[in-house]
Amino acid sequence: MHLARVVGTVVATAKNEALEGRKLLVIQPIDTRRRDLGKTLIAIDAIGAGVGETIFWCRGKEASFPFDPKEVPTDCTIVGIVDTIFTRP
Repeated sequence: MHLARVVGTVVATAKNEALEGRKLLVIQPIDTRRRDLGKTLIAIDAIGAGVGETIFWCRGKEASFPFDPKEVPTDCTIVGIVDTIFTRP
């Protein structure tokens, strides 16, 4: 799993029917000090996250697991909202 910040939303009127009713969000990967890492990604929201929140997400085959038994075409899914990040100084 990885950390990210939700920075936007995506509206798609034409999409695969398995994505109907699913919220798509733009996420910016971050490190544990909340610094940006790499490019933004589009992720399916499985938990009700919103813009400005810090989240954790997964990629690959595991990204579709939260929607089981339905098959959802995703390789990037938000699976949790972060309350606090503790790091050593």
